[in-house]
Amino acid sequence: MAVKKRKKRVIVGMSSGVDSSVAAALLKEQGYDVAGVFMHFWKEPTQNSLVENKCCSLESLEDARKVCRILDIPLYTANAEKEFKREVVDYFLTEYAAGRTPNPCVACNEHIKFNVLFKKMLEMDGDYVASGHYAQKQQFPISNFQFPNKSQFSNFKNEKYIYKLYQGVDKDKDQSYFLYNFSQKQLSKILFPVGGYEKKEIRKIAEKLKLPVFNKDDSQGLCFTPEKYPENFLRRNLKLKKGEIINTQGKVVGEHEGLPLYTIGQRRGINIGGDGPYYVVDKDIKKNILVVTNDEKDPALVRKDMEVEKVNWIVAEPALPCKVLIKNRYRHPAVSAIIKSVKAGIYEVEFEEPQRAISPGQSAVFYTEEGEMIGGGRIV
Repeated sequence: MAVKKRKKRVIVGMSSGVDSSVAAALLKEQGYDVAGVFMHFWKEPTQNSLVENKCCSLESLEDARKVCRILDIPLYTANAEKEFKREVVDYFLTEYAAGRTPNPCVACNEHIKFNVLFKKMLEMDGDYVASGHYAQKQQFPISNFQFPNKSQFSNFKNEKYIYKLYQGVDKDKDQSYFLYNFSQKQLSKILFPVGGYEKKEIRKIAEKLKLPVFNKDDSQGLCFTPEKYPENFLRRNLKLKKGEIINTQGKVVGEHEGLPLYTIGQRRGINIGGDGPYYVVDKDIKKNILVVTNDEKDPALVRKDMEVEKVNWIVAEPALPCKVLIKNRYRHPAVSAIIKSVKAGIYEVEFEEPQRAISPGQSAVFYTEEGEMIGGGRIV
């Protein structure tokens, strides 16, 4: 009697959004044994109650349950409140207090979401984890890959394949920018079911399957604060000290309300008036001074180069110097640059054209012309 072959089991992060819901549906359609995991994150305490985290509100949990009932898959919950507070919220506040601009979505993917999924995969004897991110992964025989440096091959000598990451087909929704910290071992176990689709196609699939989230709005802004911008959250959670605002000529032009409230290139909320608008050029943390300009063509607003630390290469470090496309913020277009050299783990990057709003703490993510995401790190 033939033994029935066990289906490959996939643990899907279910956020209750249309993307993760359709990701689960597509995987089940492809023949996988699918289980969903809904994660509970940190909620900000207030005087009267807890402010619901948008990603894990009671409404979101109920939406995820409805979807899983329709798809006939189990839904489990995981409490990551303490880890989220430590790795995302505390990091977020510490970076702003130090004058940098953090990237909490990168931190959450690296330290929380996928760690929870991998843990559940091991607990449930799963084979893969999956998410609703708009990104694509491809597998290649290692024999077909040319390593820039022969010594790099030693890290792969026991492997049959290498895994590359690419932008999602929908360039407006592409989320590969947030995923640059994966190792090859992790990538071998990750699936991105919606990465090959346009967002409008995903909504049509959800509607066809009668999933109640088919027209649900995309989540925007920080999940752990109800406001669109972080200023009020920072006011509630950091001790802010007022100080001078000076222009690039050194003239005092106003008073700021606390340096963490401002980021490089920012125009909104500087509140000087008169001959504005003003743009943030720099922050002097030691002297508690905010430097601004009201000349949008001021050379101080642009940078020809930058340094990037804590770089992770998806496969292997390329031979330097190396021409790449770089995204310095999620919504910024990728621009041409050369990674010139590396010293003590810090990479020197030179832009083909000077760039605005280069913000320490933000992620710099490297791509090829073909849309392969080859690595990324943190702007120094």
